[in-house]
Amino acid sequence: MSKDTPQQLLHEPVLLADVVEILAPKVGESYLDLTAGYGGHASAIISRTSAPDKAVLVDRDHNAIDELGSFAAKGARLIHDDFAHAASSLAENSERFDMVLLDIGVSSPQFDRAARGFSFQADGPLDMRMDQRQKRSAANYVNKASVAELVDIITRYGEERLAPARRIARAIRDNRPMNTTGELANAILSTHRGKWQKIHPATRTFQALRIAVNDELGQLSRTLESLPGLLNPGGRAVVISFHSLEDRLVKRYFAEVAQSGYDAEFQLLTKKPRLGSINDVNNPRARSAILRAVAKK
Repeated sequence: MSKDTPQQLLHEPVLLADVVEILAPKVGESYLDLTAGYGGHASAIISRTSAPDKAVLVDRDHNAIDELGSFAAKGARLIHDDFAHAASSLAENSERFDMVLLDIGVSSPQFDRAARGFSFQADGPLDMRMDQRQKRSAANYVNKASVAELVDIITRYGEERLAPARRIARAIRDNRPMNTTGELANAILSTHRGKWQKIHPATRTFQALRIAVNDELGQLSRTLESLPGLLNPGGRAVVISFHSLEDRLVKRYFAEVAQSGYDAEFQLLTKKPRLGSINDVNNPRARSAILRAVAKK
C-alpha cells in the first residue's frame, strides 16, 4: 500500500469466500485476474497456489497497478491494460490458465476518491475513466452529446424510463457547460417528480455515463469470447457482475457454451448465481454482486 492511500479507501473484495470455493485453487496452479484492482482476490488465491510466478494480474487503472507492485516483487506479472484487450492478447499468444477471474465492478478507491468523478456523493470532476490514459471522459458526453444521444445512453445503459430520460437529457443540455459531478447531479435532481427514498434520481444516469465512457458492455462481451482460449482443460472461470445488463450477457454466454450437449466445451459450476446480497451481507459494495462460473471440460 502506498503512503498516500488511506486504509479505508482500499477495496474489500466481493464474494471472496465464494470465489475461493469455486475456483478451488491448488498448489502450483496458474491464475489470471483480469481486474486485479487492489489485489484482494489475488492475495487469497495466490496464498493457496503458492505460485505467484504463475499469476498474471491485469488492470487498466494505473493506481491499481501501482498498488499491485508487491505481487510483482514476488514474481507475478502485471499488465496495465483493459481486460478485453489483455484477454485477447493472452489467448492469441496461447497462454492458458487453471483459473480466470473477472470482477467488473468499480473499485472502492475509484468510487471514494472524488477526483475520479464516479460518484455524486462528493463533488469532483466529470471524469469516470477507469483508464486515465484514454481521452474521452464523462465531460465529453455531458457537454457535447445531443439530447437524442443522451436519451439513448440513459435508457440503454441506465435502464431509465423514457420520459425521465428525456427530461434529464434536456436538463443536461440546458445547464451546459458542466464540469463537476455535483453540477450534473443537481441538474438531474431538478427534473425529478415526486418523492425518492432508496435510490438517488441521479444513480441510473451516472451508471449509464460510466458504462458509456468505459465501454463496459463491449469489454465484457469481447472478454467472454476469449475465455475458451484462456483456460486449460479443467480450468475454472468466475465472472462477477453488478447489474442486469452485465449479468444478462454472462448468463447468455455461459448457457450457450455449456448447453451444447456432448459437444459442450464448458460445464456450469453455478446453476444458480451466487448473490452478494445473500452471501456477502457484511460488505456494502457487494449488495448487487452476481457471481457465475464455468469449468472447461
